[in-house]
Amino acid sequence: MVENVAPLMRELEPEDFHLLSGIEQGMRFSEWVARGKLPEFSRLSPENVDYRLDRCEDRGLVERKTIQYQGFKLTFEGYDALALHTFIERGSVEEFGAPLGVGKESDVYEVRSYKPLALKYHREGYTNFREVMKERDYTSDRDHVSWQYTARKAAEREYDALETLYPDVSVPRPVDQNRHAILMEKIDATELSRTRLEPEQVVPILDLILAELATAYDEGYVHADMSEYNVFVGSEGVTVFDWPQAVPTDHENSRELLARDVENIVGYFRRKYPKHVDSVVTDAVAAAVADGTFGTVDDHRE
Repeated sequence: MVENVAPLMRELEPEDFHLLSGIEQGMRFSEWVARGKLPEFSRLSPENVDYRLDRCEDRGLVERKTIQYQGFKLTFEGYDALALHTFIERGSVEEFGAPLGVGKESDVYEVRSYKPLALKYHREGYTNFREVMKERDYTSDRDHVSWQYTARKAAEREYDALETLYPDVSVPRPVDQNRHAILMEKIDATELSRTRLEPEQVVPILDLILAELATAYDEGYVHADMSEYNVFVGSEGVTVFDWPQAVPTDHENSRELLARDVENIVGYFRRKYPKHVDSVVTDAVAAAVADGTFGTVDDHRE
């Protein structure tokens, strides 16, 4: 985990990062990078490579395996260290803080720069690599795909979506991106799944969420993974987050994915607040979201 990496940053030396970058480069071509290739990839002498390998392995940043040759690969901690090092060099991150959320496909931590920010590390492909390869279309055209590539592409996709949508759509403001990590605005609000709305708030909050999806669609994106776990509710309204699976509206399945997003979020409100939402027709809502005519779910009741 990255909280184990942050304390190492002061003791790691520039040559350690040269080695980690060299292994990263080699992993573009094979899962395990041959020891003999590392001087070329890292631009270090063979003797320095040996010394750096021991240092980085002792710190859990690289792993070695003897197969037909002695091979090395980055651990996720090693990849975390490279991304965090880049943010520090850029001046984007000054201090590392506590976890904000740890999940199957991402870990989020508070960091400090000019203000508190959120640092999100994508984990796609690390624990469930084969399944992710089948589901994510950004891996489908490559013969050799590492978990670093899968996680990096997820981060790039999410960052691109945030840059396009912000500020017209209420999403976290994007600040910086490197490898599999995104630096963004820290939202001080409560996840929708943990929020108990008052009766008079139910329809207005649902309308706000659907209005954000409508604006996102107008800006060219479908979230494609909407749920009560991807919305913050606060005093200033709602914020929709987690956009790595977002697809452009010209994608062949965009309308189907939009309809699923609407069904998911309306379905959550229907289950939790049945008296207020049970008669809403989700197909009609999805159509209104797509064609830019959505106003309120009250316009789409049976």
